[in-house]
Amino acid sequence: MYGETEPATAGASERTAFRQAEKKYKLYKPPSTKGRGRKKLTGGGVGDLSEVVDFHALLAGGVELPDGILRCDCPGFDLPVFRFLDRPGFYFIPGALSTEQQCFWIRESLKTFPQPPNRTNLTALYGPIFDLLTAAQNQKVLLEVQNSDGRESNEQSNSGEKTCTMNFKFVENSKIEKGETRRSTTATTLVRKLRWSTLGLQFDWSKRNYDVSLPHNSIPDALATLAKKMAIPAMPSGVEFSPEAAIVNYYGPSDMLGGHVDDMEADWTKPIVSISLGCKCIFLLGGKTRDEVPRAMFLRSGDIVLMAGEARERFHGVPRIFTESDQQEISGLVSQLSGDDDRFILDYIHSSRININIRQVY
Repeated sequence: MYGETEPATAGASERTAFRQAEKKYKLYKPPSTKGRGRKKLTGGGVGDLSEVVDFHALLAGGVELPDGILRCDCPGFDLPVFRFLDRPGFYFIPGALSTEQQCFWIRESLKTFPQPPNRTNLTALYGPIFDLLTAAQNQKVLLEVQNSDGRESNEQSNSGEKTCTMNFKFVENSKIEKGETRRSTTATTLVRKLRWSTLGLQFDWSKRNYDVSLPHNSIPDALATLAKKMAIPAMPSGVEFSPEAAIVNYYGPSDMLGGHVDDMEADWTKPIVSISLGCKCIFLLGGKTRDEVPRAMFLRSGDIVLMAGEARERFHGVPRIFTESDQQEISGLVSQLSGDDDRFILDYIHSSRININIRQVY
């Protein structure tokens, strides 16, 4: 995944506090369990999660709020909101989305959001790919079709980004002739290789800015409406959030998002609205340098985080997701994604996390 990290060769004494936290949670392994009925711990775990804040447990009550954590009421907003007193501009909204809403946005993230003109990490390799999810559900294969002039190499666009000069199309696997030498990739593999897609104004990863000249659609109305509603706790009274772009991150079982700062938008007083879907993860919120020890917290499916103002200057990242069966906590999604059309999506979300983060660019 994208993000800046320190060199892998750095020794423990040379690692910053943020990097040490990343390594700690990346390497965490839960104790193994055996037996039927009541599970028995058999050891083998590495590290611990005792310092990870669990806002869902705090929301359930029965425990005193830890020092430095505040539950606040926001005028015009009817969901519970938590804050860190020493990290102004950061807001945590646990369980903000219902199970039905989560399933809807998981489907949209896999079916609609990778559709052109939205770009993904696959665009530079294969060009625009239409109906990727449908092709995966029907077990199709993406097959290269040579251009009329016979070119097979990539060429550079005006922005300096490599663009695909080959044409590709989805075909039935049975229609690929034996001994076929053209490149082919299953649609299922491509879905698993999705790492990001960009909605609204398109982000140019090579230049780290928004390229308004790239073709794009507006943020989908339903997503814009949701973002406006959820942004209320971080917005000044009477001011409405204006969604103009979104980045959708797709995490596989071993993926992480290295510590970074989101600083490409013009007005940092406006929040980033970040929606979590699928497998649980650990989220790190650090300081304005990597030398400050970050706070670790669980992010579950349906949680929403807001980062505005000073929080926009803080390093943050995702060192790991939890795909173990006893860590997924997605039973509600399983019951909702039970139809024939959702079988592929259900299999995908068992070992994946999706994060939609919506931004006001200007």
